[in-house]
Amino acid sequence: MTQATGTAGTIRRTVGTVAAVLATTTLLAGCGSKDELTAAPQSSPTASPSASPKDALLDAVPDGTEGAFRFSGKDSSSTLSGRIDPEAKAFELNTTMAPDSDGIVVKMSFLVIEDENWIKAKFSGRPGLPKFPDKWMRLDRTKLTDGGSIPTYDGVDQGNAGPLIQAATSVEEQSAGRYVGFIDVSDTEAAKALDDGEAAALGEAAKKVPFTAVVGADKHLASLTLKIPAAGKAKAYDYVVTYADYGSTPKISVPTGAAATNAPKMAYEMLNN
Repeated sequence: MTQATGTAGTIRRTVGTVAAVLATTTLLAGCGSKDELTAAPQSSPTASPSASPKDALLDAVPDGTEGAFRFSGKDSSSTLSGRIDPEAKAFELNTTMAPDSDGIVVKMSFLVIEDENWIKAKFSGRPGLPKFPDKWMRLDRTKLTDGGSIPTYDGVDQGNAGPLIQAATSVEEQSAGRYVGFIDVSDTEAAKALDDGEAAALGEAAKKVPFTAVVGADKHLASLTLKIPAAGKAKAYDYVVTYADYGSTPKISVPTGAAATNAPKMAYEMLNN
């Protein structure tokens, strides 16, 4: 299949929203504000004899023809998981942020179906934090001061594997279905997969970040792992993307009945802050 690499962004917006929520809940609580993974495939895909390792790896990145599938991701500050349904132009993302200096834990879920949005939010760790119903809360985007504060459906490659692999300066198929090489994360699109300013902070090291990738027997990307080096006070970490259960993941539908409600005023105050 042909893979058209897309722009990176939804994960950054999602994590950015959670970070903003964390600051908001700290304020509401009256506190001082402060803020591998898949097994190697049992059998290997066979790329076209004329395809380079990089092209073969790009061909494995999901492009929407694979049916619904599961997704997980991890960076320096958060983890995400969920599912993606290309036919419905929908995804569900769940994220948890580690306790901040005040012990506050933030758990949020985002559901996007075309141009409609729902969220779930749960805060714990201290008394006095806002409480929301354990239901999908439908958002009216016209009530948000910044529509970009919540994720939008911008393609199936929510882990930004395509832009990152496209920025690879070397790719080698080390063994059947297992690829290694280096990625220049200072590349414009690749840099968007990281925190703002992170690629620049890496300096020359940004031009040669080692990665590994695994492609399953179904010829679909199973995992991509970048070894992001330390920079200044920032510690080294693994940027990890995994895709799984292509075609067998339950499809996404609009939440109805007792599973859904309209977002209360406090939800908008939280997001707009």
